[in-house]
Amino acid sequence: MIPIQLPLSVRLRDDATFANFYPGANAAALGYVERLCEADAGWTESLIYLWGGEGVGRSHLLQAACLRFAQRGEQAIYLPLADLVEYGPEIFDNLEQCELVCLDDLDALAGRREWEEGMFHLFNRLRDAGRKLLLAANTAPRGLPVKLPDLKSRLTLSLIFQLQPLSDEDKLRALQLRASRRGLHLTDEVGRFILTRGARSMSSLFDLLDILDQASLQAQRKLTIPFLKEILGW
Repeated sequence: MIPIQLPLSVRLRDDATFANFYPGANAAALGYVERLCEADAGWTESLIYLWGGEGVGRSHLLQAACLRFAQRGEQAIYLPLADLVEYGPEIFDNLEQCELVCLDDLDALAGRREWEEGMFHLFNRLRDAGRKLLLAANTAPRGLPVKLPDLKSRLTLSLIFQLQPLSDEDKLRALQLRASRRGLHLTDEVGRFILTRGARSMSSLFDLLDILDQASLQAQRKLTIPFLKEILGW
């Protein structure tokens, strides 16, 4: 139960879990975010900043962290700020009641004075309450056009990770991981066929896997290249 009233419903993706995240070159970031989610009073790091381009898994990790807290019955909230800027910084009110706050698309607020001030005050309240904060943006803290010096300073003191895009081989393994958790067997041959013919972004590839999962279930057929051609018109 989130202790605030948001102006719209922000739902977490059921498949945005740590187990579903194939790290590739991002194993260190995954490890530290998972550690942030542990009920470990001996670890003092409470602020992590993830950055990188589209499709590197920023939103996935933030939502996975929220789901991990929710599984323990602790309050956590995920806010995709790019979708919420029209509502004003009042959405930060009372967030210190949550054990974990995840702010995505931080770059959407940079340069907006009221938002920057609201975020800085939220940082202070979370720190005073001993809460944890997970941030994500498309650029490093020093590259954000933040105008409030105190906020800029606070961001640069985060534990910062740049998330790297997956290689083609990693994309294949990520698809196979996601398929296996759905009970699907995706061979290397079929996986590479998808990578050759399908879109390149991981979100598009996972959407494609959703389509194939439903089609395979309805037709009671395995994932083969002829079946893919039939379903996708390739």
